[in-house]
Amino acid sequence: MSGRPDSDLPPDTQTTPEPTEDTPEDLPDDRPDDLPEAEDEDLLLEQARRARWGSVGTGALLALAGTAATALRAADAAPALVLAAYACGAAVCALAAVLGARGRTRRALWTTVAGVMVMALGDHFD
Repeated sequence: MSGRPDSDLPPDTQTTPEPTEDTPEDLPDDRPDDLPEAEDEDLLLEQARRARWGSVGTGALLALAGTAATALRAADAAPALVLAAYACGAAVCALAAVLGARGRTRRALWTTVAGVMVMALGDHFD
C-alpha cells in the first residue's frame, strides 16, 4: 500500500496545534475593545436606517401615484377593472411603506414590486 493517505483525518484522530509562545491571549491589548465593532455596528445601523427610509419613501410615493392615477382614470370614465387595479396597487404600495417603516425592508421591497405589477396590469387593461 504505497498510496497517499487521506488529507482529512477523522475528527477523533486529528491533532491540535501546539500553542506558540506568542498566543493572542498572552499578547498585550493596545487597542480598545469596542472601537472596530462599534464602527461596524454604526455602519450597519446607518445602512438599515437608510434602507428603511428608502422603502418608506418609495412605497408612499408609489401609493400616491396610484391614487392619483385612479382619480385621473375615474374622471376619464375608464373601465372599472382599470380603476380597481390602480386602487389595489396603490393599497399594496401603501402596505409596503408601512412594512418599511417597521423595519421589514425585504418584505417591503417585494410588496412594492407586487403593487407596481398590479398597477401595470391595470394600465394594460386600459
